[in-house]
Amino acid sequence: MLKRVHFQKTLLPFLLVAPQILVTLVFFMWPAGQALYQSFLIEDAFGLSQEFVWFENFEILMEDKVYRQTFWRTAVFSSLVAVSSMSIALILAGFAERVIKGSGAYRTLLIWPYAVAPVLAGALWVFMFNPTLGIFPFLLEKVNIDWNHYLNGGQAMGLVVSAAAWKQVAYNFLFYLAAMQSIPKSVVEAAAIDGASPLRRFWTITLPLVSPTTFFLLVINIVYAFFDTFGIIHAVTQGGPANATTILVYKVYNDGFVGLDLGGSAAQSVVLMGIVIVMTVVQFRYVEKKVEY
Repeated sequence: MLKRVHFQKTLLPFLLVAPQILVTLVFFMWPAGQALYQSFLIEDAFGLSQEFVWFENFEILMEDKVYRQTFWRTAVFSSLVAVSSMSIALILAGFAERVIKGSGAYRTLLIWPYAVAPVLAGALWVFMFNPTLGIFPFLLEKVNIDWNHYLNGGQAMGLVVSAAAWKQVAYNFLFYLAAMQSIPKSVVEAAAIDGASPLRRFWTITLPLVSPTTFFLLVINIVYAFFDTFGIIHAVTQGGPANATTILVYKVYNDGFVGLDLGGSAAQSVVLMGIVIVMTVVQFRYVEKKVEY
């Protein structure tokens, strides 16, 4: 016989969730509403006058060739960051899970980069790849490779992708390691007794069983690449050279805070928010179907 628990109707449940609701309203819903409203306005640089223009800011964006290039650049950047950081983290977690002696110290060293702020992570990579003072340009010069990410757009993009992926590897590593440790040892041991090599065991057992974690990290890493890499790009290249590393979130900053195009910047924020929402819905609606739980 099933027993049901009945709670008295009091204000306590509402009081317990009230702080979270308040934080969501103040720090998410209100700014999002303000951005949506401001995207329909054209304002002067000092905010002294404004004109309601409906969708004119969005029409200007769609006709802007630079914005369309930034859109596709962001898609490439986010894909490279997500795939590289997740792949490296998966490989490192596979090795860390097999370590017996000194495993705690090894795992701690792999987790440390996540504690580094994005701006500091960008500063580290700037110093390492500085064309004049950096150690890596010095080593690359030995093999006749001229490195100067201040002038070469491809090198600049590679640098910010590497810095952003390095910053996120530790986060992905934590989840992959936890997922691998939850796999029953009996399953892996049975495959080993049957003669499966470590690589085959990883491909046929470990990888399918960590697919829910992979799906979760895919969503998190896409959002990270879209928003949380602003500090890294600002510290490393500031969107240059010639906008080669300017992604959507950095263009919002450039147009809004530097160019003082408040309406256009707000419209870009709304588009960016819509893109992330659509991508998240698509991932949960279609990609999740291929996940094995």
